[in-house]
Amino acid sequence: MQPSSNNCYDTGLREECGVFGIYDLDGADVSPSIYYGLSALQHRGQESCGIAVSDTSGPKGHVKFYKGLGLVNEVFKESKLEELSGNIGIGHVRYSTTGSTTVENAQPLVLNYLKGSLALAHNGNLVNAMELREQMENTGAIFHTSIDSEIIAYGIARERVHSKTVEEAILRTVKEIRGAYALVIMSPRKLIGVRDPYGLKPLCIGKRDNAWVLASESCALTSIGAEFVRDVAPGEIVTFDKTGNLKSEFMPVDVKKAHCIFEYIYFARLDSKIDNISVYEARIRGGATLAKTYPVDADLVCGVPDSGLASAKGYSEESGIPFGLAFHKNSYVGRTFIKPTQKERESSVKIKLSVLESVVKGKRIVLVDDSIVRGTTISNLITMLRKAGATEVHVRISSPPFLYPCYFGTDVPSNKQLIASSHSTEEIRQQIGADSLGYMPIGELQNMVGDLPICRACFDSHYPMEVPKQDISALLES
Repeated sequence: MQPSSNNCYDTGLREECGVFGIYDLDGADVSPSIYYGLSALQHRGQESCGIAVSDTSGPKGHVKFYKGLGLVNEVFKESKLEELSGNIGIGHVRYSTTGSTTVENAQPLVLNYLKGSLALAHNGNLVNAMELREQMENTGAIFHTSIDSEIIAYGIARERVHSKTVEEAILRTVKEIRGAYALVIMSPRKLIGVRDPYGLKPLCIGKRDNAWVLASESCALTSIGAEFVRDVAPGEIVTFDKTGNLKSEFMPVDVKKAHCIFEYIYFARLDSKIDNISVYEARIRGGATLAKTYPVDADLVCGVPDSGLASAKGYSEESGIPFGLAFHKNSYVGRTFIKPTQKERESSVKIKLSVLESVVKGKRIVLVDDSIVRGTTISNLITMLRKAGATEVHVRISSPPFLYPCYFGTDVPSNKQLIASSHSTEEIRQQIGADSLGYMPIGELQNMVGDLPICRACFDSHYPMEVPKQDISALLES
């Protein structure tokens, strides 16, 4: 499925979504914890957010929920959280890789059906969503959103009518869907986590006193004082109910694991640990690899905030060139993806980042960033550095060149919009105005994460599963 039309207003990668769930067995209200958990995952999506809660001691099937467009602290005021009373709940922060930015497409999705209620929050993207949606519509399904997450929710509800448990319904549903997904699901008396069999999307388990927690990243556990227990394994379904025990079962599939490498390059927060790999340490190793591969005489190594900073530090440590902060980031600007003209999009970079002139003036700079998508952002930053007095700007990128789109929830656009698909490295260097340019060699990506099997299809087109043929054909023609 293609990215929403709003994405064309951005000049770089966008975040994925973040999911969070908690079940307090002592009966305490969980909405404040969900609020803080979602706030810790805010970097994964800033378009919309939502919370759904249930009280396991109250009427079965009664779910309270609220969703809205904007950041977590904009949508949820204290009075609204007080209305969301319940001891089991899930939450979601969204950036749309499928479906437009409307409140109808905000999550969690809440369904009321024959067996009661079901709430679902999803991070990822299905590659067979259109096919499944058409099949469901032909059998009478009525969809209220344009997101593929509703296909999963509808599938579970449909299968639940013929299943003894919601877990059985989930197992039946995941046999039909293909793609990337980390799900948190709330039935009236259970909290359930599901991770796709490839492990493309992260999901972890935490514990706080007598409460179980599920989250996209471990940083969200820390934000509420929960201890990290373990990651949900690829293909695993974990269930928490009134017994207080963790129940686990696995999908009956055996596929080669393929964890998204961009969690470590860009998406995840520095203080998170995913599949036993520290995000911070992975980026340090990436920067060190760049220093070994592309040495240069320079005075200062700087990173583009935020995801380029740790890689820049790794470059500095390996090269012996001092590390410095070249930019001040304004954390209080609005969401610039809504800017309607190219001129305004370019000026938004200057609103977000300003150069520390005293740091860069008269210096030869190594500028480290996580990626180049269209080239507009890095070009503007180089221009800003030169205007502030930098004598040279050498760009180092901690990922290989983007050549192919992602079908699994990472907003890598079609290759017509990818600068590397139609330009050589030297042509890109000239276009962005850098003195030199070096990308992470694709063969060195694995060094960032050790033995962890990774998906790098946006660089080499080796997708871990079959993807839409019409899109591949378009790629081959262009």
